[in-house]
Amino acid sequence: MSSVEIRKVTDWKGLDAFIDLHYDLYKGSPYDAPNLYSDELNTLSKDKNAAFEFCEAEYFLAYKDGRLVGRVAAIVNHRYNEQWKRPTVRFGWLDLIDDIEVLRALLGAVEDYGRQKGMTEIIGPLGFTDMDPEGMLIHGFDQLGTMATIYNYEYYPKLMEQMEGYEKDNDYVEYKVFVPKEGMPEKLVKLSQMIEKRYNLHCPQIKRSEVFGPNGYGQKVLEVVNKTFANLYGYSQMTQRQIDSYVREYFKFFSMDMLCVIEDWNTPNHDVVGVGITIPSLTKALQKCRRGRLLPFGWWHVIKALKFHKTDIVDMLLIGVLPEYRTKGANALFFYNLIPVYQKYGFKWGESHVHMETNTAVQAQWQMFENEQHKRRRCYKKQL
Repeated sequence: MSSVEIRKVTDWKGLDAFIDLHYDLYKGSPYDAPNLYSDELNTLSKDKNAAFEFCEAEYFLAYKDGRLVGRVAAIVNHRYNEQWKRPTVRFGWLDLIDDIEVLRALLGAVEDYGRQKGMTEIIGPLGFTDMDPEGMLIHGFDQLGTMATIYNYEYYPKLMEQMEGYEKDNDYVEYKVFVPKEGMPEKLVKLSQMIEKRYNLHCPQIKRSEVFGPNGYGQKVLEVVNKTFANLYGYSQMTQRQIDSYVREYFKFFSMDMLCVIEDWNTPNHDVVGVGITIPSLTKALQKCRRGRLLPFGWWHVIKALKFHKTDIVDMLLIGVLPEYRTKGANALFFYNLIPVYQKYGFKWGESHVHMETNTAVQAQWQMFENEQHKRRRCYKKQL
């Protein structure tokens, strides 16, 4: 009989314990990027996260000898399941001590929840949508994490290897891309100038006042994201409520010179056909926020990173181009416009967004620069 007790989160006190466990497990880690408590609360709250329009979820805590030793979220994304004809329950927000018994109990709770909902497969780690961190780190434990990804200890995948019935479903890779100390590759300059001239594609300088509203750049950017990632693993289309929420909550913090869009000036309304969302790395700043709280002094470290760019690293959160423009080499325009900005702020390298190991087209764009494939993460699956 297992000595692990699983308790379902049913109230605010339980949710608070669920969020706080991560700060306890990773206290003092030089690599973990702890999320802000308020962001976690908004994401996990069923009355605040717009993803609950098409998702269901339960949260579970694991106790052993009276001590909290693990957590996990069980999520059913009905929109994804219908789109891909894949009746799956997702596991996410997985954190635990180095104990296989605890992992079996936590994933067992998710499996049981999935069966109750009529699901035939469990997959993860995944969030509610592709906008949440996904994939268990299996390589790169000595590399600095980012706010958009999961950091976990090396024993996590070792425990997963002991789980009966679980196997690889998909791997993601990430790259460290070094910023040229001065100038930029001649090939990139020539290619970008040719693209601008031949295809009339351009990257305008966006003003903050142009971001918000029903016809603002925030709306246009996320519409492109929906189209760009429509057929990618784990992705489900953002609803209008989600788009409104992301624009309202996050775009106000972006530096406008680090937000790059590609427009097709052949179209009457200069349609947005590509997006590049990049921000100064917040990892070191978040590590200084006590237990994910901005008060009393955490806010200052975040402001220093966002407004004064007090970091060597830029996080390339999202880069995407509509399929019909990829063959035109439109991706080059992002780097042609953003590298001078990175050099101005003194960034030394960029952290790429996660992308599937089979996505050679994305990986090819890093080859113009000195680069290093430094992280790999995995999603697992099991038939129920």
